[in-house]
Amino acid sequence: MHPPTTLEISSQVIPLMATLMLVVQLLLIAQRMLLTNIRLFAIQSLLLSGIAAVVAFNYNASHVYVVAVLTFIGKVVFLPWLLNRLVHRIQIHQDVEPLLNAPSSMLICAALTLLGYSVTRPFTSLEKLGNNTLAIALALLLTGFFLMINRRKALTQVLALLTVENGVMLAAVALTTYGMPLVVELGIFFDVMVAVMVLGILVYRIRENFDSMDTGKLDQLKG
Repeated sequence: MHPPTTLEISSQVIPLMATLMLVVQLLLIAQRMLLTNIRLFAIQSLLLSGIAAVVAFNYNASHVYVVAVLTFIGKVVFLPWLLNRLVHRIQIHQDVEPLLNAPSSMLICAALTLLGYSVTRPFTSLEKLGNNTLAIALALLLTGFFLMINRRKALTQVLALLTVENGVMLAAVALTTYGMPLVVELGIFFDVMVAVMVLGILVYRIRENFDSMDTGKLDQLKG
């Protein structure tokens, strides 16, 4: 019996790390403490960076190494630091009551996860490194959009946007192309960075003018 190859080990490690990303996403949906949510996002991004590094190593894909490094620097270090500063500055550490309670939210997310698996089943042949990774990526997208709808604090909606982008990147490295062209990945990365910084300014302005981060307060601007 021959020892497992690096590729065989990676095909087991990657689905495990992708599954942990989905578990972290579910914890994000159930958690209301903003600082804890930021840490969970950093953990999810660290797992994504690890997946990209494993893919790059197995297929000698230098542009995926770039994605792994940028993800680590941007989403594991810089953005959590920026969002932590924002939370301490606005002095609001807990999200308001979501539109749906935790049990209902978890049931909906379970349904969205099953939908992700069902939709991606015909495309499993495109995955050569890690079964069901594409399904998990779609589940991250769907549950990220649900998190944006279900939460009313602007900062939590920023985190939801970032988890959606994590799902997009996971889908990119899960396919046979092992990542989009580098220029596209860089474009997406810097677009998200700029969007988060702009949204961070918006969050602060909402807090300053309405003494709240509830985006429903924006209805007061209607004249």
